[in-house]
Amino acid sequence: MEPDARNQAAARMRERGVDPRAITVFEHYWQQLADGARGKVPESEIDPLVEVPELSAIEADDEERAAALRQVAVVKLNGGLGTSMGVSGPKSALVARDGLSFLDIIARQVIALEERHGARPPLVLMNSFRTREESLAILQRYPQLADQALPLDFLQSMEPKLDADTLAPVSWPEDPELEWCPPGHGDVYVSLAASGLLRSMREAGIRYAFISNADNLGATCDPDIAAWMVREGIPFAAEVAERTVNDRKGGHVAVRREDGRLILRESAMVLPEDEEAFQDTDRHRWFNTNNLWVDLAALERLLDEREGVLGLPIIVNRKTVDPTRPESPDIIQIESAMGTAVEAFEGSAALRVPRTRFRPVKSTNELLLLRSDVFGLDGDSRIVSRTGRPDPRVSLDKTYKFVGDFDTRFPKGAPSLLECTSFAVEGDVTFGEGVSASGDVRVVATDGPAVVADGTRLHGQTELSA
Repeated sequence: MEPDARNQAAARMRERGVDPRAITVFEHYWQQLADGARGKVPESEIDPLVEVPELSAIEADDEERAAALRQVAVVKLNGGLGTSMGVSGPKSALVARDGLSFLDIIARQVIALEERHGARPPLVLMNSFRTREESLAILQRYPQLADQALPLDFLQSMEPKLDADTLAPVSWPEDPELEWCPPGHGDVYVSLAASGLLRSMREAGIRYAFISNADNLGATCDPDIAAWMVREGIPFAAEVAERTVNDRKGGHVAVRREDGRLILRESAMVLPEDEEAFQDTDRHRWFNTNNLWVDLAALERLLDEREGVLGLPIIVNRKTVDPTRPESPDIIQIESAMGTAVEAFEGSAALRVPRTRFRPVKSTNELLLLRSDVFGLDGDSRIVSRTGRPDPRVSLDKTYKFVGDFDTRFPKGAPSLLECTSFAVEGDVTFGEGVSASGDVRVVATDGPAVVADGTRLHGQTELSA
C-alpha cells in the first residue's frame, strides 16, 4: 500500500481538527494494516486464565470505601447512537425502565453513592459529536452534578474509513459524514489525554478511572472494588464473569505464554482453526465485562513513554461505507478495544464479579427484559433481579428490531416475565395490558398481524391468526 494513502488520511484528520496524538495512533495502526496485520491471537500463544480473585472476598470498612471513592472518577462510554436499534440519537437517552433513561439511572446511581458513603465520584461521559448535546441536556436534570470539579464530558476521536483495496480515505459524496468513524472504544485512553481531562483528573486528586459502557446499568461504581484497587495499588483491573454457553462468542481473558501477562482476545482476533478452543467455556472460563479500573498515573506514564501509542492490538473491522446499503463500497475501520489495555500495564489483574454487573442492552431483546418485572430499581438506583433465578431468554424476530416498532407492539409495557424461562415471538404481534408468561413461551403470528388480548396468560406455544 502506498504511504501516500496514509498521508491523505492523516491530512484529513488534521483538517477536521483531530488531536495530533490521535493521528499518531491512527498512523501506527494504518502501517500495521498495510504490513498485513490481521490482529489475530493464536491459541498456541496463550494459556487459560485459572486463578481469579473474587469481589465477594474483598473486605472493606466504611472509612476505606469513602476514602477510595474520593479517588475515583466514573467514565461512561456514551458515543453510541443505537443505529442497530433504529435510534437516531444517543442510545443512552432511551427509556430503560420506570420512565427513566439510561443516563437518568446512571446519574442517580452516582448521586446515591454520596448519600450512602459520603463521597461522590465525578461522572464524565465520553461523547461523540452526535451524542453530546442531548446527553448533557439529560444530565442537567441533576444539579448535584454541576458542582463536580471535572467537566461532564469529553469527545472521542474520529478517523477516516479506508477503502478496502487502497487503504486511502474512502469518498462518499452522498453523505460525507459516513466517510468517518470512531476508532473503537480503545480510543478512550488517548482521548482522555488529548482532551486535557487526564491531567485535570490527576490535579483533582483522582487516582483511578472506572470505565464502562453507558448501556450496561449493572456497571455501578462499587466502593469495595475501589478500596481493593487503592489498597493493593493495582494499575489496571478488568472485571470478568464466568462464561456460559451464551457467552461462547464473546471476548475472554487469557494469559500470554511469552511473558505471563493477561490479554483480552475478542472474537475478531480468533483464527478460524482456533474457533473451537475459543468457544470452549470450560477451557476459557472468564469473559470480559468491559468494566475496567485504570490507574491514571500509570496511564499517563505509559502514554508519555510511548508518545501516545499504547500499542493495543489492532482490530480490522470490514464493513460497507453505508452500513444500511450492502452494495456501497467495501471499507475498513481500524479499531481497538479498551479491554485489551490489560496487557499494556505491568501487574494488571482480573477480578471475578457476579453477572449482575453485566447487563448490557444491545438489542430490543435485552430492552424488553430490562423493562419487564423481572427487574426493579433499588434505593440506590441499581438494577436488581426480583426472581433470584437465571434471567429468561428473550428472542424477538426482526419485526421488533427497531425501538419504534418495538414500542408500538408493547404499548402497555412488557408482559410479566417473573415466571418465565424463555420468551420468543415470531411475526407481527401486539401485546395487550396485563399479559403474563410462564415457563417456555413461543408466540407465533401465522398469517399477518395479531393481538394478544389483555390479561392473557401465555404458556408453551401459542399460534395467532389475524
